[in-house]
Amino acid sequence: MKKSFASLTLLLAPAVSLALGIEGAIGVWRQDPGGYISYKGDRLDVDGDLRYGKKTKVFGRVKVDMPLILPNIYLMATPSKFSGRGQKNVNFRFGDQNFTLNVPFDSELKIDHYDVALYYGVPGLRLLTAGILSAELGLNARIIDFSAKVVQGQTSASKSATIPVPMVYAGVQISPIKLVSLEGEFRGIAYGSNRYVDTIGRLKVRFFGPAFVAGGYRYEELKIDYSDVRSKVKIKGPFVEAGLQF
Repeated sequence: MKKSFASLTLLLAPAVSLALGIEGAIGVWRQDPGGYISYKGDRLDVDGDLRYGKKTKVFGRVKVDMPLILPNIYLMATPSKFSGRGQKNVNFRFGDQNFTLNVPFDSELKIDHYDVALYYGVPGLRLLTAGILSAELGLNARIIDFSAKVVQGQTSASKSATIPVPMVYAGVQISPIKLVSLEGEFRGIAYGSNRYVDTIGRLKVRFFGPAFVAGGYRYEELKIDYSDVRSKVKIKGPFVEAGLQF
């Protein structure tokens, strides 16, 4: 009886370890933007009006598995900045300025974001699946460094804001063999007319000691109504990364 109770406790309780685990990676993401933005005025379509193209941006992330019952930490930095020369076939308003139809204008959109997640592993899952499947749940704080600017001749308007976004975080790892794993990550929140979803799928291969390479696909959708800014921006595309896992 005592042996059975001890086994059940081991299965259900969160893993307690004195070890500190660290995973860090740097990669590049081929970002393909879409959607629209507006600021005190008309919608500007990212593809049709602003005419933004794909951009390749460097990103970085660090995961720290904490000892004992401390929450694990996941840090990530993702720059996103686009610019281009566009044109609109009607007069439009951006900020407090009016812009003229069929006259080229320059614009810039920055949505850099920084994440701090605190999470725990799902207890007992790795043990139940003989080390093949693991999952983690927690909370994520995202800080968005937002700025948008439109310039047409001597007329210009811009908006900058630092936007805090609380999100839930979930991750899953499937490792059929020791050197290969399939990983998925989800960060998201929805409230009122705002919605933010960020999903990542990754295939990771450990090729030598703690070193690994990985590739995958990332999709973000940001819909906000904040401080006179109304936008729905999508960023998607493949990525590759390299890192170390101890």
